[in-house]
Amino acid sequence: MQATCPSNKPKYAENGGRTKPPKKDVDTKDPTSAATPKEPKATKISPVPYTSKLGSKARSFHLGRADPVRATSMSNFLRTAQFELAALQARRRGLQHRMRGPYNVRVSATAPRTRRDTVTVDEGSVWVGDKRIPNVWLRDNCQCGGCMHGDTRQRLLDSFGIPPGIGMERYEVEGEEGEEEGEGRRLKVVWEDGHESFYPFSLLRQTLKTEAAKVVQRLGLVPLSLWDKGVASEPPTVEYEGVVSGELAGLLRNLREYGFCYVDGTPFEDPQHTKMLLEKIAFIRETHYGGFYDFTADLASKDTAYTNIALEAHTDTTYFSDPAGLQAFHLLSHTDGEGGASLLVDGFKVAEELLETDKQAYEILATVSVHGHASGNDGISIQPYRGFPVLEHDIATGNLLRVRWNSSDRASIELPIDQVEKWYDAARKFDALLKKKENEYWEQLKPGRVLIFDNWRVLHGRSSFTGKRRICGAYINRDDWISKFKMAEFGQDKVLEGLPVN
Repeated sequence: MQATCPSNKPKYAENGGRTKPPKKDVDTKDPTSAATPKEPKATKISPVPYTSKLGSKARSFHLGRADPVRATSMSNFLRTAQFELAALQARRRGLQHRMRGPYNVRVSATAPRTRRDTVTVDEGSVWVGDKRIPNVWLRDNCQCGGCMHGDTRQRLLDSFGIPPGIGMERYEVEGEEGEEEGEGRRLKVVWEDGHESFYPFSLLRQTLKTEAAKVVQRLGLVPLSLWDKGVASEPPTVEYEGVVSGELAGLLRNLREYGFCYVDGTPFEDPQHTKMLLEKIAFIRETHYGGFYDFTADLASKDTAYTNIALEAHTDTTYFSDPAGLQAFHLLSHTDGEGGASLLVDGFKVAEELLETDKQAYEILATVSVHGHASGNDGISIQPYRGFPVLEHDIATGNLLRVRWNSSDRASIELPIDQVEKWYDAARKFDALLKKKENEYWEQLKPGRVLIFDNWRVLHGRSSFTGKRRICGAYINRDDWISKFKMAEFGQDKVLEGLPVN
């Protein structure tokens, strides 16, 4: 089937029908005009009672009269800051409305086809259901090798050199109308500038996908297994030889599902074997402590981790805007002493308990921001660009995304001083659940067993010890290891389907 534009011919419908979609947003007399459809109305979030956690009045500053230019600049800065604060509060109100706890992912990998996603082409306009796809988007998303790199999926054309009113010279729907659900059909377009593009109907339908429909592949979501001390009977474990030979799927799946995994059979005579193991997952992250570490309890880096005292359950690097994704420990030796058992707590499991027992406390920890810092080493004071709540949620899905909990590195609480007690009350309840014996999983590490865990989910600690211990390990970035997991779990084609297409 082929048509030139404009045309009075009946439209081509995937299901063979001829019922035209609504044309209220399209100039039917001139389909190549720059007319654009009206923006869809924003989804309304039902109002919920909300009291600003940041106080009802913005702070005031004395600007002085000696420097009116500076005063004006500061005034503009304050207005901008107040605007951003209002936007942040609005996001938090929306988040409170749809918080779903640790793992209630309300998404589906597949959904039944309906007439709403039927692809039709009429007089130079492409419709998916009742939504018109602008020609500028179609041209910008041409899939040919000259416009989109076949291997990297990076755009090659100049998006902003596309004329805003670009029209079709002609178009053609290829494929048999009788093909089941139109799979395999595609739209061929020759644009006014002579460029030829092809659009699989499957790509066009993706424009209607909601964020929830894309989130499985985008975030690498799988059903989570929440655990307590009972996990000690059968902890997730893989063998070193399998991982270093390239069999990563089991390790990565355990890390995503349970939040931790042991790697047994790791050589411990030389820490480089541990480093090689971790580099099979992703690049080792450099911090102010260095990259791959190999240390004893000598306080060389001025952090309590480098002592022999007991450490309560915590997450690391809360002072970074982007905390470390994975953390690894390998006990290489422990001589002339005892103790030093490792503690793991499933932060998502504890968060679920808090949500079930005290929703108000959960919401406080999910909305009130806390600042962290690392200032122990000379010449260093690392602080995130803003505060973050203890329980961070994904803005798109409402699901719990990350736990930030480290009282040692905590700085200020983003509340007026006369309101901070409610944060302490909520944090005290969370802390009590973290210390509940049923939630604490203790394990004595030994040479040859590497512990790797998700620092965004699993809290760790240790008991005090005597003697001399030598431990090596490293951090790995979140995005890097989740990328490796998604490729192993879903495959590249499925992962690319999760990319935003509009």
